[in-house]
Amino acid sequence: MLLRFLPFLVCLMSHASDGEGPFTSARDASEYARRVKVVRAIPGFVALWDFVLREPSGGRFLAHQAPGVRHDFALEAVNYVRDYWNEGRPATYNDFPLLNRGPFGQAVRFLPESETTFRPTLLVPRARLHDSRLDIKGPGRSVSLATWVIRESGNHAIAGIWHEGTDLRDSTSPARRVERGKRQYALFAGLAANHGASAAHVSENGTKSFGDRYARNLAVTPDVIPTVQPEAPVETLDQMWSVAGFVFDNKKNTVTAYLDGKAKEYWIGNPASHPFFQWPAKGWLQAQLRKMPGRQPGEDPEFPADQFYTPPETKLRERRILETTETHRIELHTFDFTKVRVTLHKDSRGRFTDVVSRELLALRVNPFWFQHDLYSPGTPDDGGPFTIGRVIHSGRSVGFAGYIGGVAVFDRALTPAQMMRLADIHRSGVIEAVGGRLEGTTQVGR
Repeated sequence: MLLRFLPFLVCLMSHASDGEGPFTSARDASEYARRVKVVRAIPGFVALWDFVLREPSGGRFLAHQAPGVRHDFALEAVNYVRDYWNEGRPATYNDFPLLNRGPFGQAVRFLPESETTFRPTLLVPRARLHDSRLDIKGPGRSVSLATWVIRESGNHAIAGIWHEGTDLRDSTSPARRVERGKRQYALFAGLAANHGASAAHVSENGTKSFGDRYARNLAVTPDVIPTVQPEAPVETLDQMWSVAGFVFDNKKNTVTAYLDGKAKEYWIGNPASHPFFQWPAKGWLQAQLRKMPGRQPGEDPEFPADQFYTPPETKLRERRILETTETHRIELHTFDFTKVRVTLHKDSRGRFTDVVSRELLALRVNPFWFQHDLYSPGTPDDGGPFTIGRVIHSGRSVGFAGYIGGVAVFDRALTPAQMMRLADIHRSGVIEAVGGRLEGTTQVGR
């Protein structure tokens, strides 16, 4: 392994010393090689965009990949409003300012664009990723993703395969190019689930969930990504890097959001009134009502059974009696993913065993129960691109604003220790680049 790694390291150090390479010192060149090697050594590694590795002469950003794998994951600069609405100007790499420093030595800035016809994103087109290792989908497949970010504002998409579709009528004009949703997996900055948090979105059908018109299967952290003021000095930016990511574990039927290597448990009380989690709460309620004989008050007979939300409730974590009278008893039942208020009446033997009602009091949203496989597009036309910084969607909102200094994807469920290893990569400080590019397709350890 050392012999495979050494030529790349020598190349980086020689460039650093002659002033023509991307790094300002041999120390940064060596540290860059070490950090990339750590990411690529984690089992299931698929791709790492560090915004240092580029085509010659400052061309497109390239991805480090696993040894022996050579997919074309170069990132295109695209204004999706122009592509789908035929409005606005084309996007170019000049629309993504570079910081020339970061966890891997470089970072791309996504600006809070004020022009409504301009929403630039970096993407791998679907035709180039379809059925590759990046196209994680279908039975038994798990996915993990980590991003190194500095957040200025916004709560929308950071990275993933998450084409929200242009078929939904929003406040914008109708799209010229209309496509249904093509969602698989992606990381967001909280959405309405918890504005500014690390949030993991997954979809089993590419479109919608729980009777809503949007996808609503999501895990979110209780803590939010710290924010920095626009145009903050580099000394401040260097201290503001966060690592946001997620793990979808298909075997465990869970999706877990991480922030800086930690996956803090998070419960949402009164989810039926929550702006985001009211939808899985609705799916839970409709599943309960459908089990009962006859048409129940509040039951929607048209609610699709495949959109019921049914996390396991066979094993109690805790039972607590809240109230007892001569006629009824009220208990709080805590399961792995739900807390349910249960009202019981007496049976013929005078025992409180007859369940009269069940009310969802709290929903566990980190980790979040997801009992499906990821949406599996059969053809390139059925799937969406892998995007960084923004996703295609009818709302055309400004989205995430800030810096992205790395995006790594793995085609398995990483362990908590492995997610912490990714979060620890830049603990010793940022790497500074001059011009910020390593030309060619050479990869560490190739």
